[in-house]
Amino acid sequence: MGTDVDAGVAGVLRAGSRALADLVLPRSCAGCARPGDVLCPACRRRLTRPRLAEPRRHPPGFPPTVAAGAYAGPVRPAVLAFKEHGRAELAGPLGTALALAVCVVLAGAAGPAGAPVLLVPVPSSPAAIRQRGRDHVRELADRAVVELRDAGLDARTAPVLGRLRGRAGRTRDSAGLDAAARRANLSGRFQARPAGHGAWAGVPAGSRLVLVDDVVTSGATLTEGARALAGPGDTPCRDTPVLAAVVAATPRRVHRPFAPPPPGAFTVRGRGGEGADRASTVGTGARRLASG
Repeated sequence: MGTDVDAGVAGVLRAGSRALADLVLPRSCAGCARPGDVLCPACRRRLTRPRLAEPRRHPPGFPPTVAAGAYAGPVRPAVLAFKEHGRAELAGPLGTALALAVCVVLAGAAGPAGAPVLLVPVPSSPAAIRQRGRDHVRELADRAVVELRDAGLDARTAPVLGRLRGRAGRTRDSAGLDAAARRANLSGRFQARPAGHGAWAGVPAGSRLVLVDDVVTSGATLTEGARALAGPGDTPCRDTPVLAAVVAATPRRVHRPFAPPPPGAFTVRGRGGEGADRASTVGTGARRLASG
């Protein structure tokens, strides 16, 4: 118990010192290191190119998933700076990118346009949260919700997915594992919280579920999360198809461009970073999303 408390305090102190450094030290772009914005306009534009996420070895049960950009070039160090190196100020531009991906995956899927949208963060392990001093996926989801509400959608973050330890002990870090090992590592690790859990409080039946994460590589994490959400259980959204959205996806060797829906009037507005692009217009059907 004492070890866990000490590790949690250490994580908070690390996060606080990094935040203080952000205030004192000059900022540079987390993607290309250009002085100025936390993410420069050129790097931000790389996260306004929505695409279907298509793992090279498509796992059975992988949900329909849209990424705001490719996990390559300057996007990769930007995501890693947010996730692993404490640059929490990147939640703004990366959360805006996630909101864009959410809009596009909703536009391409069947379902009532006015239904509330639940962003379900992929749960990080307790060890990862202690080490980083924060739940970075939850931060992205919360920021995306702000953007979506500003754009007129009834959206909220819903931490209705839990993480199980399982019989084999803690889940290993997926870094360095191949696709089959990632699937085995995560099998049975997630579970939808029961209907009476507080995470479901105020969630109306028929809400649209969008599982969210920072990056998709093999697809194992999103597949396991979707399996848990769609599994048996008396939850308000048990009959709702599970969609997914991420900030970035590992590109395929042969990329098939994403064909956006017909142009409409739906706009996701960006925040943070003087001189950065302030808005990214998403092609959608206005009737489908603008009335949400």
